[in-house]
Amino acid sequence: MSPIRNSSAFQAAGPRTTFVRAAFTLLVPLILVACTTTPTRTPDHPALSLIPQPARIEPRPGTFHLRQGAPLIVASHNAEAAAIARRFADLLASTRGIHLDVRPFGDGDGDVRDAIVFSLDANDTLAPAGEGYELLVDTQHMRINAREAHGLFYGGVTLWQLLTQETTPVASIDVPALRIVDEPRLAWRGAMLDSSRHFQPPEFVKRFIDQLALLKLNTFHWHLTDDQGWRIEIRRYPRLTEVGAWRRPAGAAGTDANGQPVRYGGFYTQDQIRDIVRYAAERNITIVPEIDMPGHMQAAIAAYPELGSIGDKPVVSPDWGVHSYLLNTDDATFTFMQNVLDEIMQLFPGAYIHVGGDEAIKDQWKASPRVQARMHELGIADEDHLQGWFIARLQKYLAAHGRKLIGWDETLEGGLPPDATVMSWRGAQGGIDAARAGHDVVMAPSPDLYLDHLQSDAADEPSGRPDLRTLADIYAFQPAPASMDAAATKHVLGAQANLWTEHMRTTAMVEHAAFPRLAALAEALWSPPPGHDWPGFVARLVPQMERWRALGIAAADSAFEVRFAEDHDREHGRMRITLSNQVALPIRYITDGREPTATSPLYREALQLPVPAALRAATFLGDHRVGAVQARDYTPDSLLRRSSDALKQCSGKLTLRLEHDAPASGPRAFFDVDLFDPCWIYERAPLDGIDAIAVAVGRLPYNFQLAHDTENIVPRPAPASAHGELLVKLDSCAGATIATLPLDPALANPAVTTLHARLPPHTGAHDLCLVFSGRGHDPLWAIDSVQLVPASR
Repeated sequence: MSPIRNSSAFQAAGPRTTFVRAAFTLLVPLILVACTTTPTRTPDHPALSLIPQPARIEPRPGTFHLRQGAPLIVASHNAEAAAIARRFADLLASTRGIHLDVRPFGDGDGDVRDAIVFSLDANDTLAPAGEGYELLVDTQHMRINAREAHGLFYGGVTLWQLLTQETTPVASIDVPALRIVDEPRLAWRGAMLDSSRHFQPPEFVKRFIDQLALLKLNTFHWHLTDDQGWRIEIRRYPRLTEVGAWRRPAGAAGTDANGQPVRYGGFYTQDQIRDIVRYAAERNITIVPEIDMPGHMQAAIAAYPELGSIGDKPVVSPDWGVHSYLLNTDDATFTFMQNVLDEIMQLFPGAYIHVGGDEAIKDQWKASPRVQARMHELGIADEDHLQGWFIARLQKYLAAHGRKLIGWDETLEGGLPPDATVMSWRGAQGGIDAARAGHDVVMAPSPDLYLDHLQSDAADEPSGRPDLRTLADIYAFQPAPASMDAAATKHVLGAQANLWTEHMRTTAMVEHAAFPRLAALAEALWSPPPGHDWPGFVARLVPQMERWRALGIAAADSAFEVRFAEDHDREHGRMRITLSNQVALPIRYITDGREPTATSPLYREALQLPVPAALRAATFLGDHRVGAVQARDYTPDSLLRRSSDALKQCSGKLTLRLEHDAPASGPRAFFDVDLFDPCWIYERAPLDGIDAIAVAVGRLPYNFQLAHDTENIVPRPAPASAHGELLVKLDSCAGATIATLPLDPALANPAVTTLHARLPPHTGAHDLCLVFSGRGHDPLWAIDSVQLVPASR
C-alpha cells in the first residue's frame, strides 16, 4: 500500500537454488543453554536448527535413539491431541521416512521406553500456558508436555525440527538429550496473502498455511477482495463472483492466440473456505478475512453498480495502483455490506474481521451530490470524518455480533471507535499513534515488512520493488519501536508481513518472496530478544532450507547468493572482481569453468582476472555448498552489454521491476523501469571502435492508476513517426541524439524484440541516455538490455 500499493516468469518448477544436505554436526557450535533469562553459548554440543529459536534450551548428557516403528503415545483422552500426534507422524514419515506407531489415549506415565509421548494436561504446572510447551529428550524417551492443544502442536513442530536436521530418509535417528521450555514473545505472529490480485488455488493456500504453522506463525490475514477481483462466494449476491471474480488482463495477456479476450481470475466457494478454515485451525492458525472498504471496491461495484458513488458501471480493474472507486454511503449500501459480513462471519469464526479502510481517496465522494447530501444530513464536516463514520458503523455492527473490527491505519484519521484495532502499514507511526490512543495494534509497516520488496539486487530476482528488504532487515525488525512508552507497548499485539501480489503472478513467486524471510520474522516475534543472534540464525537456516526443498517449497536462496562487483581495466585487459553475500559466509571460486567444491580456493580479496575469463563461485558452510553456483563469463562482447538492472534510472522516482506480459507460457523478461520517467542511462559506455548498438525492448501496458501522482509523469519526446522511436542521446538526456531506433519492428512481437542502429564514431567513455518518444505514456516501452557492437562485428 503506497502510490502503487503492493508492488521470465518465475516458474513453478521449483526454487532458483540447489541446497545440499547439511547435517547439524557440521554447523558452528551455537547451541543455547539455560540461564535465568538469557541463553548463552557452549562449544560442547553441535548447533541445532530450530527456527524460531526456543526461549530456553538445556543440553543434557546422552542421546535418544529413535527407531523405525517406535510408539507415539498420546497421554490424553483428547481427540485434538490425538489428531496433532497423527499429523506429526505423517509429517515425519514424509520428510525422514520414519513411521511411528501412533497410540492415542495411552498411559504416558507407564513404560515409555523407546517412545515419544505427547501429553496434554491443563493442570501441568511445569509446562507454560497457552502456546507454550516443555520438550524433554533423555536416553529412554522423548516427551512433550503442554497445557493447551496449541502448545502441544508447537512442541511437535520443535520435535520435528529436531528430527529433520537432515532430510535424508533413514531407518533411525539419534537425538541429543535436552530440555526445552518455550513460549512465544507476542500473540499475533502473522502473514498476509493477497489473493485478489492473482487467485491462488486452494491447494496452494493450504500449503502456505502449512509453512506458516511450521514457523510457529499463528495468524493468516487473507486479503480476499480488491479492485482487481472479488475472491469469496457470497450466496446472497452471486454477481460478486460471477462478475467480480474475473477480469481481462491489460496488454498482450488480455488476448489469446485466437484473438479472443482472456478471462482471468477465480474465487473460493464457501465449501472451500470452510475446508481451509478448518485446515488452518488444526494447525493453530486463525484466519483473519479482509473485505476492503470503502475503497478498493471496484470489483464489487462492477458487479453491483448501485454500490458506487458516481453512477457509472466500471469493469473489474486490470490495473495496479490507487483506484478512485468508493462505496456510496446510502443505507442500502450498508445493508448490502452487512449482509456480506453476515456470511463472512459464518465462514470465519475468529475474533477479527478486517475492513480495510486504506487508500480511499475522496475524489468521488467530493464529486457525488448524493454523498455530499449525506454528509450534510449527518452534520459531518469533511470526507475524512465521513469515512470515520462509515468505519464506526461497521464496527458497531461487528461488535453486536461478538466480533472485533481491525483496519489499516487510515482508519485513525476520521476518528475510530475505542474498541477497534489498528494495523499500521504506513510506517510505524500509525501504530505508535494508535497505541498511545489506547487502541490495540498490529505492526505491518511498509517497507519494513512488505515482502513485495525484492530481497537482493541480483539480476534474476523476480518482479517487485527494487528498494530492498533483505533477510537481515526482516530479522532486525522491532515490533515495538523505541519511541513507544511502556503503556503504549502493551497495546502491541504483534506483527505480520504482507505479501501484496500485483507482481507475483505465480505461486512460486509468492513462495520465493515469503521464504526464508518469514522465518526471520517468526524468530523476531517468537523468541525473546536476548536470544536474537543473526549469525546463529544463518547457521540454523541452512537445514531449514533443506526442509523447504524436501517439502517442495520454492524458497529463495538470495541471501546466500554470491554477488559480483566488477571493474574492467580496459587498458590492461583485466577484471577486478569483488565477491560477497548477504550472510557473510565463506565463498569458494574456480576459474576453469567447473563448479566450485570444498577444495576450491577460498575467496579472501578482490580477484584480478584476464579477459576472457570464466568465474564460478558459491557460498559454503564448512564443506557443504549452501547456495546455487553463480557463473560469470567475461568476454569482450559481455563487457559491452548492460542488462536492465545494470542501467541507471534517469530519475528513479517510482522504479519497479516488472514482468513482461508475454509470451503466454514459458519464461518472461523482467524490466527495471521508472513509472514516472521511463528513461535509462548506460554509464561510461566505452565507444572506442563501436559503430552499432543493439537494444532489446519490450512493450507493456501502462496499467497503473496513480491517482494524484499522475502529475509527476515526465512527458516523452515527441515522436517523428506514427509509432515512435527509441532515442540514444550522448552524454546526457539533453545531449545530441546519436541514434534513432524505430519501434515498428517491435509492434508485431508481443515479447522482447532487439532493435539495431549504427552509431557515429566517438572516442572515450560517454554516458548514453536512452528514452522512448511517443504520445502519452501508454504503452510503456521498457529496455531489457543494451549491447554495444564493435566495428569488427
